[in-house]
This record gives sequence, structure tokens and C-alpha cells, in this order.
Amino acid sequence: MQSLRPNGRKSISYAKYGYLFILPFFIVYVFFMIYPLINTFRLSFFGNGNANADTFVGLQNFKYILVGGSRPAKAIHEEFIRSLKNTVILWVGNFIPQIILSLLLAVWFTDSRVKVKGTGFFKVVMYMPNIITATSVCGLFLILFGNSKYGAVNAMLLDMGTIAEPFKFVNTVTSSRVIVMFIQTWMWFGNTMILLMSGIMGIDLSLFEAASIDGASSGQVFFKITLPLLKPIFLYVLITSMIGGLQMFDIPYLFHEGSGASAIQTHLETAAVFVYKHFHLIDPNYGYSAAASVLLFFITGILGLLVYRFNTSSDDRAAAKSNKKKSKHAGLL
Repeated sequence: MQSLRPNGRKSISYAKYGYLFILPFFIVYVFFMIYPLINTFRLSFFGNGNANADTFVGLQNFKYILVGGSRPAKAIHEEFIRSLKNTVILWVGNFIPQIILSLLLAVWFTDSRVKVKGTGFFKVVMYMPNIITATSVCGLFLILFGNSKYGAVNAMLLDMGTIAEPFKFVNTVTSSRVIVMFIQTWMWFGNTMILLMSGIMGIDLSLFEAASIDGASSGQVFFKITLPLLKPIFLYVLITSMIGGLQMFDIPYLFHEGSGASAIQTHLETAAVFVYKHFHLIDPNYGYSAAASVLLFFITGILGLLVYRFNTSSDDRAAAKSNKKKSKHAGLL
């Protein structure tokens, strides 16, 4: 596009080249994200649980998963509901200690009165588990908590005479869930800590100085200044953690699969493991897997909207609507 400059010469707009630079991203995004999403929606309406069935069944797959029916459909329904319960248990069990630990460390590292030395080193060390592959982490914890007498913890307890025979850490419901929760907390608390630190460091220092002059205690500063102003970061952490929790797959699956057990234990089967199992491990049920994926998609969206609404005041929503109207009016002008 060409236009005339004040001196009469033609000027060239280079905006079109910007679109060419970002075009590869959109091509990859459409090919690897949009198309699989659309195809998943399509598959959810086909088949009767069989891999090669091209029969259109409408909402039958959703009905079997959510409501049940005959004996095979009832089993699918019970398995899906159980996987959702496992997902919620594992997510809540790792998110609560993760957010508490991350918040305490973030406040500690950013407190100017404490003056912790080597904060950069600690941040790197605490973030490092987040970049280690899930396979390596599961391998490490299976070496520590293996079911056999050769597991490090079992070997230590046997040598101490605490137990008479190896404890089944992987197959026992409580111990396996606690280990998976600990792994998830250990891997992600560093990432959450850095996000909270960035939020705290973005708070105006004059607020803390004024509170200090007024004689406010550390607890009052934390609950009256830090926490309220961290609300946007908390909202972001909560939504992203919830989405990650609903998609939890690698740690629960690999922790049990790496133990050499013949089948996935029901207490570690999350919703994502349910999708994978019916898509790949047993007789492929593409319709059930696709329907379960679509349900997770809508559950994630609904929960995200609810969390956003409950954590956003009516004044904030009114201000957002007002700004939207102003920008729209400005665009018309």
C-alpha cells in the first residue's frame, strides 16, 4: 500500500511483511492444534466404541460416558467418573501445598528486611525440577519407592528392621497418591514461586514503606497489602494450574507403568489417562476417547469462567465493559 508524504513523494507501508513473518506460526497452529481439535469433535459423534466404526451415532458416546446404560456402557461411565474423581484428588492434593509453599518462599525472597543472600541461586535450583522430563522424575522416584526389596526406601526400612517385607508403595492407594502429589508439587512449586515473586515485585514500594511507618506488623502487611494486590496473579496461577490438573497424564501414568505392573491401577487413572487408554492401550475406542476429550474441554472452559467470575468484582467487570464501549466508540469515530 502506497500513500503520499507531505512533500509529495510516495511512501511504502511495510506492514504486510509483518504478516508474512507471523504466517508460519498460524500455519503450524492450524495444522497441529485447530485441525486435531475439530477432528476430535467429529470423532465424538461417530462409532459405537469401535475403532473402525464410521457410523454416525450422535450423542450416544456422551450418553454412555455421562449416564451409562447397558453393561458395557455402565462400565465406561463408572470408569470415567472414577477417573474424574482421581483427577480432582491428585490436583487438589498437590495444588494446596504448592501454593502455600510458593507464597511463603516468594514473600521471604522479596522481603527487603530479610535480605536473603543468593536469591538467584535459590530461584534457579527451585525452578530446575520444572525443566526435568517427567520420565526422568518418575524413574528417580521408582528407584526410591519401588515395590521390591531393591527399592531404596524399602531396602533402608528392611535393614532397620522397621518392616518385615517390602511395602507396595506403587500399588497401595494412599502411598501412591501421596507420592504423585509430592512429585507434582516438587516439579511445579518453583514456577509458581517465580510468578508470585514477579507479582510482589510489581507492587508499589511506597505502600510497604507507608505501612512500615504506620507500625504495621508483617502479618498485617501480608494480609492487607500483599495478598489483595496479588489477586490477578493468583487468578492466573489458579486457572493455569486447574487446566494442567485436568490434563494430568505423564506423572500418574509413568509412575505406575514404570513399575512394571500389568495394568493401570484405578486409583491413579486420571481423565487424561482414561482418554489415552481407550484410544491406544485396549481395543481402540475412538468415539469414547474423543467424547471424553470434548467433555474435558467444556469442563475446563466452564471452570475457568467460574473461577474468573468469582475472583473478579462487579466493579472490575463494569470497568471492563465501560472500556470496551469506549474503545468501540473510538473505533467508529
